[in-house]
Amino acid sequence: MTYNVVVSADAEEDFENILKYLLFEKNNGQAAEHFINDFENTKNRLAIMAEKIRLCTNPRLKMQGYRRMNFIEMEYFFLFRISGENVVIDNIFHRLQDYESKMQ
Repeated sequence: MTYNVVVSADAEEDFENILKYLLFEKNNGQAAEHFINDFENTKNRLAIMAEKIRLCTNPRLKMQGYRRMNFIEMEYFFLFRISGENVVIDNIFHRLQDYESKMQ
C-alpha cells in the first residue's frame, strides 16, 4: 500500500528551523540543500513502507501509535503515525535530541 504523506504544522516548523540553523548558524548552504533532498527522499520512502516500521519502544509514544523513521543519509528522523490511508509526520528531530521528553 502507498500512503498519502501529510506533514503537520509542527513538522513544517521543525523543517524551517532546521533549514535556518543550517543556513544561518552553520552558514552551510550545501548542507541545507542536502537536508531538503534527504527530507524528500525519506518522505517518498515513508509513503511506501510506513507499516513496516515498528512502533516506538517508549510506552506512551507506542500507545499513541508513533513510529520513527531515520532519514536516508542525514542524522535526522521523522516521528510519525499512520491514520487510515495517511501517514502523518508530526515532528522532525536530530538523532541527538531528547525527542521522548519533547513529545509530552
